[in-house]
Amino acid sequence: MTSVRTAPFAELDPHTLHDLLRLRVDVFVVEQQCPYPEIDGRDVEPGTRHLWVEVDGQVAACLRTLVDADGARHLGRVATHTDHRGQGYAARLVTEALRLLGAGPVTIEAQAYLEGWYERFGFVRGGPDFLEDGIPHLPMTRA
Repeated sequence: MTSVRTAPFAELDPHTLHDLLRLRVDVFVVEQQCPYPEIDGRDVEPGTRHLWVEVDGQVAACLRTLVDADGARHLGRVATHTDHRGQGYAARLVTEALRLLGAGPVTIEAQAYLEGWYERFGFVRGGPDFLEDGIPHLPMTRA
């Protein structure tokens, strides 16, 4: 069975938190061979929500939304477990995250090769490519 879940940090049970962080480290640090501080302190902020797809009780994909103190809204840390890619889970999460964030601009610092994928959700390039931890990224905004 597949379900989309969402919770602020304070409502995450320890097992789910572990699985979310493990997936992000597995994808962004190990798979992409990019040692960087994945646990950046933003997960615990009051304006952060975690979304994930659970398949048979296991975290298959995840992302987080951030709302800064000034109201700026961001999407990030979109990751899918290698065994679950191609199932549309990340798209379901982005769609749900945008629904939860509501009307108004949302930004993402997307990996450059995913520009076309994010365009299907209404994101457009907001500036030149840049390197983040050795990986090409670009700023994108959905108005």
